[in-house]
Formats: sequence, C-alpha cells, structure tokens
Amino acid sequence: MSYAQAAASGPKQGPEEVTNMPLSRAPPVPEVEKSDSSVHSLVDVDSPHVSSVPSDFESQSIKTDTQAERIELEENAKEAAAEAHSAKEKEKVKAVRGGHRVKENANNPVVIGNALTVGILGTALGVGAYRKWVREELTWKIVGAWAGVVGLFAVGDYYVSQYFFKKYPPKK
Repeated sequence: MSYAQAAASGPKQGPEEVTNMPLSRAPPVPEVEKSDSSVHSLVDVDSPHVSSVPSDFESQSIKTDTQAERIELEENAKEAAAEAHSAKEKEKVKAVRGGHRVKENANNPVVIGNALTVGILGTALGVGAYRKWVREELTWKIVGAWAGVVGLFAVGDYYVSQYFFKKYPPKK
C-alpha cells in the first residue's frame, strides 16, 4: 500500500482545514518583548569577579596560573627524569659489581656446589617431566607437587649454603 492510498483511506479534512490549506505557512516567530528593565543586569565593576591587571603585567615572566602550573609540572618532570637516570646508572654499577663478585668467587666451593646442584636438579626434573609428558602422565598435580619439592629444596640449600659460607667466606 502506498502513502497516497493510506492517506486517502484515513479521515477526511474538516472545512476549516481545507480553507487554511492554501494559506498555510509556519506560525509567526514570537518577538522578544522590548523593555528597558534589563539595565539592572549590567556588571558592577566594584564586584570581586572582575579583576584588574597590575601595571607591570607585560614585564612578568609568568602571566597566568595555568602557565605557572605548566612550568611547575615541567620542573617536576625534569627532576623525575634525573632521578630515573641516576637510578639507572646505579643499577649499571651494581650489575658490573655483581659480575665481578661472580668472577671473584668462581673458585669458592660453596658457589661451585650450588651451581652443580642447580644444574643437575634442573636437568633431572626436565628429563623426568619430558618422559611423563611423552607417556601423557604429566598433570598439574604432579607439576605442583614437584614445584613444592623444589621450593623446599631451595630453602634447605639456602641455610646449608649460609653454614658453608661461614667456613668458606665469599670475597666482596
């Protein structure tokens, strides 16, 4: 059904609608009422919301609060960058010093024993886990149990190493 058919099947227009039809236009725009009573809304120059500018305004280096906040933020950012750079330099020095400590203590029997123990234990666990995985017997329960065993071993190794470091002190 077309729009014309739908409109034709609806109610018919009344006589006043038919007579206004050829002259129909948009209703006139209402006009603003003119009165002189709006004068009282002018701004009072003595009120606190109006601010004056000092005479040396043009010679000031910072002219607005926003500009002062931006300069302060930039200074804080520069300080943070300097602190980050110094922390990075400290970490580099610490890493180099740590590398020297490893080289100096390479002949310490405690360090050698720990390195061998970790290597052998890691290899044994890796091979065992691979064998279980190939046979499809590796589960999260087994992985969790062995992770707990490794954790307990690490705690025990720490205390044993501390005991042996008393007998064979590391070079600093």
